[in-house]
Amino acid sequence: MKLDVIKLDGGKAGSVELDETLFGLEPRADILHRVVRWQRAKSQAGTHSTLGRADVSYSTKKIYRQKGTGGARHGSKKAPIFRHGGVYKGPVPRSHAHDLTKKFRALGLKHALSAKAQAGELVIIDAALSEGKTSALAKMVKNLGWKRALIIDGASVNESFAQAARNIEGLDILPTMGANVYDILKRDTLVITKAGIEALEARLK
Repeated sequence: MKLDVIKLDGGKAGSVELDETLFGLEPRADILHRVVRWQRAKSQAGTHSTLGRADVSYSTKKIYRQKGTGGARHGSKKAPIFRHGGVYKGPVPRSHAHDLTKKFRALGLKHALSAKAQAGELVIIDAALSEGKTSALAKMVKNLGWKRALIIDGASVNESFAQAARNIEGLDILPTMGANVYDILKRDTLVITKAGIEALEARLK
C-alpha cells in the first residue's frame, strides 16, 4: 500500500510504502469497541462515594423503647430508612479497569490505523518541524484543511513543534508510544510522520 508524503507547507515529498498488516486490514467495529471500552474504563476516576451506616455520625442510643409506642421497632437513627441515615450498599471508591491482553490491544491499534487509511483520513508528512511560531503553524494547518487532527511523531516530539501546536484548537500531537485507539478514532484526520511510521511498524510487528 503506497501513500504520498507531503510537507507541512503542502508541497510533495515523495511516497512511502505502508505495511498491509498495519494499514490494510478490514476494520472490525467489535475489536475497536472492546479496546475503547477498556481505555475509557481504565481512565475512569472511580471516586464516587457515599456514607454507609457505619460512617454516619449519629448517637448509637436506641431512639425509643422497644414496645408500647405503637410504632415499628427501631434501634438506631443510622438506619437507611431514616433521613440522613446511611446509604445501603452505596458506591465506594474503586477502579473500573478490567484486563485486556497485549495482543488484543495491539490488534485494536492496527484496526484503528486501517480504519483511518480505508476512510481516506490518513495523511503522511515528511517531518513535524516548526520554528516555534503558533501563527505560522496555524496558517499551514488551515491551508491543509485539518480541523480536528492528531499528529503521531516518532519516539519523541520535536519541542519547538509541540510548543507551536500547544494553543491551536483541534490539533494534538503524540509520540509513537502514546498512540492509542481512542485518540485516533475521535479525530477527523490522522497525521503520521515518516519517523512515526517506522516506529509504529517496529512497535506493532
